Amino acid sequence: MDSPANDDEARTRLLDAAETLFYAEGIQAVGMDRIRAESGVPLKRLYRIFPAKEALVTAYLERRDRRWIAALREAVDGAPDPVAAVFDWLAAWFSEPDFRGCAFLNAYGELGAGPAGVLDVVHRHKAELRNVLAGLTVPADPPGLADQLLILVEGATVVAALDPGPAPAHHAAAAARTLLSRSAGAACA
Repeated sequence: MDSPANDDEARTRLLDAAETLFYAEGIQAVGMDRIRAESGVPLKRLYRIFPAKEALVTAYLERRDRRWIAALREAVDGAPDPVAAVFDWLAAWFSEPDFRGCAFLNAYGELGAGPAGVLDVVHRHKAELRNVLAGLTVPADPPGLADQLLILVEGATVVAALDPGPAPAHHAAAAARTLLSRSAGAACA
């Protein structure tokens, strides 16, 4: 008999398989049967938990968003230079052997303005990333600094997806230092 605990365990296995496969190979390249095979969850249970692929993709991105944002927050919380900590964290992420760029931009690139649930998660993730960056700024910083930092983070991530390794994060960190020193100089003027 299926129990809620069994469904929770099956959901975790499905999301683990989806995250591994969707991130490595792409959402459209991986079918539900492949998710079923990798997770070991029977097809009937898979479709009871996730009635459509869109629901699975949305849940995968929501879980990845929670983990990714929590890891970034942990990296910057209490850091002596939280902006530098962002780029140090990115450098480490870009150096991971399974790094394939931003899962959210990858999903948007594959699906475009397609499934509303997926698009909503992508927008919420980017808004939360901007909020994290805005939390690193101080009132004396020029308006729009969080948006400029967001562009540096996103640009470094895209470049690293094409050429993995820490260099894009280091280049973006140097650009952020220039940006912050110019904004500090403007505030003193």
